[in-house]
Amino acid sequence: MRDFAAKTLRVCQVVKEKSECVAESIFPQQLATTKHTPVLFGNRNMLAPVDVLAWGVSIDHLLECRCRLVFEDFLRTEYSEENLLFWLACEKYKKIASKTEMMGAAKQIYTEFVQVDAPRQINIDCVTREEITKNLSQPGPNCFDRAQRLIYGLMENDCYPRFLKSEIYQALLEQR
Repeated sequence: MRDFAAKTLRVCQVVKEKSECVAESIFPQQLATTKHTPVLFGNRNMLAPVDVLAWGVSIDHLLECRCRLVFEDFLRTEYSEENLLFWLACEKYKKIASKTEMMGAAKQIYTEFVQVDAPRQINIDCVTREEITKNLSQPGPNCFDRAQRLIYGLMENDCYPRFLKSEIYQALLEQR
Protein backbone atom coordinates (compact mmCIF):
# COMPACT_ATOMS: atom_id res chain seq x y z
CA MET A 1 0.00 0.00 0.00
CA ARG A 2 2.81 2.42 0.83
CA ASP A 3 4.42 1.83 -2.58
CA PHE A 4 1.15 2.62 -4.31
CA ALA A 5 0.67 5.74 -2.18
CA ALA A 6 4.22 6.87 -3.01
CA LYS A 7 3.51 6.26 -6.69
CA THR A 8 0.30 8.25 -6.32
CA LEU A 9 2.18 11.21 -4.89
CA ARG A 10 4.66 11.01 -7.77
CA VAL A 11 1.75 10.99 -10.21
CA CYS A 12 0.46 14.13 -8.51
CA GLN A 13 3.85 15.77 -8.95
CA VAL A 14 3.81 14.84 -12.63
CA VAL A 15 0.44 16.58 -12.96
CA LYS A 16 2.21 19.80 -12.04
CA GLU A 17 4.63 19.30 -14.92
CA LYS A 18 1.95 18.62 -17.54
CA SER A 19 0.81 21.60 -19.52
CA GLU A 20 -1.49 20.12 -22.13
CA CYS A 21 -4.99 18.84 -21.69
CA VAL A 22 -5.87 15.23 -22.50
CA ALA A 23 -7.99 16.17 -25.48
CA GLU A 24 -5.53 18.69 -26.93
CA SER A 25 -4.64 16.43 -29.82
CA ILE A 26 -8.28 16.60 -30.87
CA PHE A 27 -8.86 20.30 -30.15
CA PRO A 28 -5.50 22.09 -30.26
CA GLN A 29 -6.91 25.55 -31.02
CA GLN A 30 -9.53 25.50 -28.29
CA LEU A 31 -7.16 24.14 -25.64
CA ALA A 32 -3.96 25.98 -26.45
CA THR A 33 -4.16 27.96 -23.23
CA THR A 34 -5.39 25.16 -20.94
CA LYS A 35 -3.02 24.19 -18.14
CA HIS A 36 -3.38 21.48 -15.54
CA THR A 37 -3.34 22.52 -11.93
CA PRO A 38 -1.01 20.61 -9.60
CA VAL A 39 -2.57 18.26 -7.10
CA LEU A 40 -0.16 18.40 -4.18
CA PHE A 41 -1.05 20.60 -1.23
CA GLY A 42 0.88 23.37 0.50
CA ASN A 43 1.22 26.03 -2.22
CA ARG A 44 -1.24 28.70 -3.30
CA ASN A 45 -1.17 27.32 -6.87
CA MET A 46 -2.03 23.82 -5.75
CA LEU A 47 -5.24 21.96 -5.17
CA ALA A 48 -6.89 22.75 -1.88
CA PRO A 49 -7.85 19.88 0.41
CA VAL A 50 -11.47 21.02 0.07
CA ASP A 51 -11.27 20.11 -3.64
CA VAL A 52 -10.27 16.55 -2.85
CA LEU A 53 -13.16 16.36 -0.39
CA ALA A 54 -15.53 17.72 -3.04
CA TRP A 55 -14.56 14.86 -5.36
CA GLY A 56 -16.28 12.55 -2.89
CA VAL A 57 -19.54 14.49 -3.10
CA SER A 58 -20.29 13.81 -6.76
CA ILE A 59 -18.68 12.81 -9.99
CA ASP A 60 -19.58 16.24 -11.36
CA HIS A 61 -17.21 17.92 -8.87
CA LEU A 62 -14.47 15.58 -10.04
CA LEU A 63 -15.15 16.12 -13.74
CA GLU A 64 -15.26 19.90 -13.31
CA CYS A 65 -11.94 19.98 -11.47
CA ARG A 66 -8.90 20.71 -13.59
CA CYS A 67 -7.00 18.17 -11.49
CA ARG A 68 -9.06 15.28 -12.75
CA LEU A 69 -5.80 13.76 -13.99
CA VAL A 70 -5.79 11.80 -10.74
CA PHE A 71 -9.08 10.22 -11.85
CA GLU A 72 -7.62 9.65 -15.32
CA ASP A 73 -4.62 7.91 -13.80
CA PHE A 74 -6.93 5.71 -11.75
CA LEU A 75 -8.94 4.85 -14.87
CA ARG A 76 -5.71 4.00 -16.67
CA THR A 77 -4.96 1.39 -13.98
CA GLU A 78 -8.37 -0.11 -14.71
CA TYR A 79 -7.94 0.05 -18.49
CA SER A 80 -10.90 2.40 -18.86
CA GLU A 81 -9.37 5.85 -19.35
CA GLU A 82 -11.06 6.05 -22.77
CA ASN A 83 -14.32 6.81 -20.97
CA LEU A 84 -13.02 10.02 -19.42
CA LEU A 85 -11.11 11.00 -22.55
CA PHE A 86 -14.22 10.55 -24.68
CA TRP A 87 -16.37 12.51 -22.22
CA LEU A 88 -13.84 15.37 -22.18
CA ALA A 89 -13.57 15.35 -25.97
CA CYS A 90 -17.37 15.63 -26.21
CA GLU A 91 -17.43 18.55 -23.79
CA LYS A 92 -14.88 20.42 -25.91
CA TYR A 93 -16.67 19.42 -29.11
CA LYS A 94 -19.92 21.02 -27.94
CA LYS A 95 -18.16 24.38 -27.64
CA ILE A 96 -16.98 24.49 -31.25
CA ALA A 97 -18.76 27.20 -33.24
CA SER A 98 -17.31 26.68 -36.71
CA LYS A 99 -19.04 24.04 -38.86
CA THR A 100 -15.72 23.21 -40.53
CA GLU A 101 -13.95 22.66 -37.20
CA MET A 102 -16.95 20.72 -35.91
CA MET A 103 -16.84 18.37 -38.90
CA GLY A 104 -13.12 17.70 -38.41
CA ALA A 105 -13.44 17.23 -34.66
CA ALA A 106 -16.43 14.90 -35.06
CA LYS A 107 -14.45 12.71 -37.44
CA GLN A 108 -11.50 12.65 -35.04
CA ILE A 109 -13.70 11.67 -32.08
CA TYR A 110 -15.37 9.00 -34.18
CA THR A 111 -12.03 7.59 -35.34
CA GLU A 112 -10.47 7.69 -31.88
CA PHE A 113 -13.38 6.46 -29.74
CA VAL A 114 -16.50 5.33 -31.60
CA GLN A 115 -15.73 3.26 -34.67
CA VAL A 116 -15.31 -0.49 -34.22
CA ASP A 117 -11.67 -1.27 -33.41
CA ALA A 118 -10.90 2.39 -32.63
CA PRO A 119 -7.65 2.88 -30.68
CA ARG A 120 -9.66 3.92 -27.60
CA GLN A 121 -12.99 2.33 -28.42
CA ILE A 122 -15.69 3.12 -25.89
CA ASN A 123 -18.22 0.54 -24.82
CA ILE A 124 -21.53 1.63 -26.36
CA ASP A 125 -24.36 -0.32 -27.94
CA CYS A 126 -24.58 -0.82 -31.69
CA VAL A 127 -27.69 1.41 -32.00
CA THR A 128 -25.82 4.36 -30.50
CA ARG A 129 -22.77 3.64 -32.65
CA GLU A 130 -24.95 3.55 -35.80
CA GLU A 131 -26.69 6.79 -34.81
CA ILE A 132 -23.33 8.54 -34.52
CA THR A 133 -22.19 7.08 -37.84
CA LYS A 134 -25.30 8.54 -39.53
CA ASN A 135 -24.85 11.92 -37.81
CA LEU A 136 -21.26 12.13 -39.01
CA SER A 137 -22.27 13.33 -42.48
CA GLN A 138 -23.65 16.54 -40.93
CA PRO A 139 -22.52 16.63 -37.32
CA GLY A 140 -24.13 19.07 -34.94
CA PRO A 141 -23.26 19.97 -31.35
CA ASN A 142 -25.41 17.07 -30.09
CA CYS A 143 -23.87 14.43 -32.36
CA PHE A 144 -22.35 12.48 -29.46
CA ASP A 145 -24.90 13.26 -26.71
CA ARG A 146 -26.40 9.79 -26.44
CA ALA A 147 -23.00 8.11 -26.26
CA GLN A 148 -21.73 10.73 -23.82
CA ARG A 149 -24.71 10.09 -21.51
CA LEU A 150 -24.02 6.34 -21.64
CA ILE A 151 -20.35 6.84 -20.81
CA TYR A 152 -21.18 9.33 -18.05
CA GLY A 153 -23.54 6.76 -16.52
CA LEU A 154 -20.86 4.10 -16.75
CA MET A 155 -18.34 6.33 -14.99
CA GLU A 156 -20.84 7.50 -12.38
CA ASN A 157 -22.12 4.04 -11.46
CA ASP A 158 -19.00 1.94 -11.96
CA CYS A 159 -15.67 3.78 -12.14
CA TYR A 160 -16.40 6.66 -9.76
CA PRO A 161 -17.44 4.52 -6.75
CA ARG A 162 -14.29 2.40 -7.19
CA PHE A 163 -12.19 5.57 -7.45
CA LEU A 164 -13.56 6.78 -4.09
CA LYS A 165 -12.48 3.48 -2.51
CA SER A 166 -9.12 3.43 -4.29
CA GLU A 167 -5.74 3.79 -2.64
CA ILE A 168 -4.97 6.79 -4.81
CA TYR A 169 -7.98 8.78 -3.55
CA GLN A 170 -7.56 7.59 0.02
CA ALA A 171 -3.91 8.70 -0.01
CA LEU A 172 -4.97 12.19 -1.12
CA LEU A 173 -7.59 12.33 1.63
CA GLU A 174 -4.94 11.39 4.20
CA GLN A 175 -2.70 14.23 3.01
CA ARG A 176 -5.21 16.91 3.91
